[in-house]
Amino acid sequence: MSEPSPNNPAPAEDAESEPRPGRIRKPVGWSTIIIAALVAVSAALVWRRDGTDGVLDILTHDLSLFSGILPRVLAGCLLGAFISEILPHEKVSRSLGPNSGLTGLLIGTAFGAILPGGPFTAYPVASALLAVGADFGATIAMVVSWTLIGYGRAVAWEIPIMGTDFTLWRIVISLPLPVLAGALGRFVYVRLYPKRDAKDDET
Repeated sequence: MSEPSPNNPAPAEDAESEPRPGRIRKPVGWSTIIIAALVAVSAALVWRRDGTDGVLDILTHDLSLFSGILPRVLAGCLLGAFISEILPHEKVSRSLGPNSGLTGLLIGTAFGAILPGGPFTAYPVASALLAVGADFGATIAMVVSWTLIGYGRAVAWEIPIMGTDFTLWRIVISLPLPVLAGALGRFVYVRLYPKRDAKDDET
């Protein structure tokens, strides 16, 4: 999968002529170490209470769960990789880039609202948009919109369980939040990475 560059989206002019260098990911980072430590402590507590059989039961169940999730993770990563290759970088930079203004935030919000699927789809797509020229703010607007509005979840789950009135009011009240979050993301990004932002403007 082509690697995203959240803080330095691919320049639109060079994107098609030069291959994008991939960012080297560390196989083991601090988050992995912390999670592994928590797993070890939890396993020790279960072993102390339920013995080896208790630990093996949990391992068997979770390995089955992992095998079911793995194809969806792979499909999501492949989706993000293919999208980053298909999308026209220059148009994405123009529509969702640093200079797209309020229009870019609204497009990101609308795209997030209609984006189907779960996190295995949404995050690879967001990563792909960053890689092809979308800026921090528009991508934040997309992810927040997908999280808060997400019409697919509303139709499939919320309306049948919570009712139409509740869902409509919840969506109406949530509508400004992705735009505000995206605007705040741009504000913070410009101040944290002023040199990178200037470079983005030049592209």
